[in-house]
Amino acid sequence: MAGHSKWNNIKRRKESQDTKRAKVFTKISTEIFAAVRESGDDPQTNLRLRLALSKAKAENMPNDNIERTIKKALGEEGGVTYEELTYEGYGPGGAAVMVKVLTDNKNRSAANVRLAFNKNGGNLGENGCVSFLFQRKGVLAIDKESAGGEEEDLMLDAIEAGAAEVEVLGESYELLTDPEDFESVKNALEKSEYTFKTAEVTMVPTTMSELGDNDAEKMIKLIDALEDNDDVQSVYHNFQIDQKQLDRLEV
Repeated sequence: MAGHSKWNNIKRRKESQDTKRAKVFTKISTEIFAAVRESGDDPQTNLRLRLALSKAKAENMPNDNIERTIKKALGEEGGVTYEELTYEGYGPGGAAVMVKVLTDNKNRSAANVRLAFNKNGGNLGENGCVSFLFQRKGVLAIDKESAGGEEEDLMLDAIEAGAAEVEVLGESYELLTDPEDFESVKNALEKSEYTFKTAEVTMVPTTMSELGDNDAEKMIKLIDALEDNDDVQSVYHNFQIDQKQLDRLEV
């Protein structure tokens, strides 16, 4: 179930840091906008907004950007309406792919998502064709170096905080929680002075798919193409790759 974080630990990005940051801010702003429109601007009562603001803080998003987005969502400035959509399909070699989209133009988004699949050896499927291969989980990743102390201490602290599972992934620990326990586990560990590389509620694969080099290269390009789309908020997949295979690929 750890493919999500394994991928994040080793994937390569070709964009400059400034361009990447701008895209991240755009996606977070869209999520904040949709969260406010859905349930208001009070993060105490709006879990979706609370999680989006936490993500904005982790990415050092300026407060002015956040406040401007909230004002737009409240109608204090010109705004738009976003629709949330999920596309499901198969990548090269049959790997499962789910794409979460927030868009003000679903025809544009559908066309762009379909194009990304078609150009990179995948194909879109019907709703529900791969979603059963994923579970919604809270995921908290902690660098071993930043955690300090012994592995056993971290695991005991995580279990005491309410984490459902702890795994060691290279130079990181990955903690999994039930979605409803995510915030309480995160807050408890923050009080114990742990810091997180990533902290989010996401879709985690229940089974992994290993691909040959040719399909793996196409799969990486498919994921990059989808993530490069401003309408795409998240890409979930069960593609598993290790560093040795990645080093062999021309991506």
